[in-house]
Amino acid sequence: MSDELLINVTPMECRVALIQNGTVNELFVERTVKRGLVGNIYKGKVVRVLPGMQAAFVDIGLSRTAFLHINDMVWPRHQPTPNVFELLQPGQILTVQVMKDMLGTKGARLSTDLSIPSRYLVLMPYGNHIGVSQRIESEEERDRLRSMIERIQTEHKLPGSVIVRTAADGIDEASIAQDMAYLAKLWEYIQKKQKIIAVPSLIFEELPLPQRVIRDLANEETANIYVDSREIHGKLQEFVCEFVPSMQSRLQHYPGERPLFDLYNVEEDIQKALQTRVALKSGGYLMIDQTEAMTTIDVNTGSYVGGRSLEDTVFKTNMEATQVIARQLRLRNLGGIIIIDFIDMQEAVHREEVMKQFEKNLERDHAKTKITQVSELGLVEMTRKRTRESLEHLLCESCPTCQGRGYVKTAETVCYEIFREILRYTRAYESQSGFTVIAHPSVIDRLLTAEAPAVADLEHFIHRVIKFQVENLYTQEQYDIILS
Repeated sequence: MSDELLINVTPMECRVALIQNGTVNELFVERTVKRGLVGNIYKGKVVRVLPGMQAAFVDIGLSRTAFLHINDMVWPRHQPTPNVFELLQPGQILTVQVMKDMLGTKGARLSTDLSIPSRYLVLMPYGNHIGVSQRIESEEERDRLRSMIERIQTEHKLPGSVIVRTAADGIDEASIAQDMAYLAKLWEYIQKKQKIIAVPSLIFEELPLPQRVIRDLANEETANIYVDSREIHGKLQEFVCEFVPSMQSRLQHYPGERPLFDLYNVEEDIQKALQTRVALKSGGYLMIDQTEAMTTIDVNTGSYVGGRSLEDTVFKTNMEATQVIARQLRLRNLGGIIIIDFIDMQEAVHREEVMKQFEKNLERDHAKTKITQVSELGLVEMTRKRTRESLEHLLCESCPTCQGRGYVKTAETVCYEIFREILRYTRAYESQSGFTVIAHPSVIDRLLTAEAPAVADLEHFIHRVIKFQVENLYTQEQYDIILS
């Protein structure tokens, strides 16, 4: 066992770090005022149907209407795709579940095909099959679990599909039956509540982050679960005793004076995960740029010169990069389209080896990943399922100075903007008053030094005096021009 879960609790915020082999691989953050919505079930009302998009907007009581596409709705799959108007009408009441949180300006993504998870199983009430996680590879074990689920589901008279989670591998029938009983009670509760509550309203809320990560992530490889809050530790003891008894001996309260995240260097890793450049141990580095449309990752050799040949240097850098990229995808929670530019390799065997290693490193990712192809330019195109905000979007906001561009205008550029603005003012106002320019120190300094001849020429041209005033609180792009 080499995995550890660290649960750090502060007022209004809870953070969980997944440590694997001494390294932080995943980070989850939940703030009381901005809790994630994925998994929540709502009673909502259709506000608008969009036939051109085969979708609808649904009011579930959030600040923005949520989005429901026809592919995320329940209808007989053996039939041709119906028109959205055959399934939805404005004003219609629906029971829906959040699949994706609100991301940026986009509303939450919904589904009418409900999915209710427990420790070992996932109940999909409107389905009609039994599935087993693909990560359970043994055919004998898969058959054992299927036959067990068929028998227990019949006993509990539980409708719908049941998906067996990876955590159920090797689990005895009594534990599975307990999970099934829990799901049966929960589904009964949801059915009753959806009939009596108003619209829009929350029917069922997903578990808080600490309980959720223990349910979803704790397994036989988990050595310890540390919690630095005595109150949360008490709640988790009750939860673990009820649902995950195998974790009782591994759940521990951390009373140390040194912060839990500092002890495992998690804080340092968080700061590094917010940077564009990621150093490789060999001396190479990655450049990770996250945009609205996609994430691009560029691999560079940097100061690494290798030993035998350029091809050998490139191969070793790319091999190291596969491990670091897989970790950064999880740590930063990067999703959507991802383009990776490995360093060009001449030998086909090296290219194949790098791709095999990359796929192997992605196996432990809890999010669904898919490498679509390697383009003609040698770019690796892949997707990673995105259900919540990335770490950068969760912890940061657009820079007020550059408005999210990542750069600011130079002092020289701002000086020329000021000159043009003064000329506009001169044409607009017939007054013979001079001008006072209020700007950032670096801009004023340049106006009085490098741009002094241009200022003198401008004064001569407009026949007015230009004065300057420093404002330390202004950004480099900020300035004001007033008549003086």
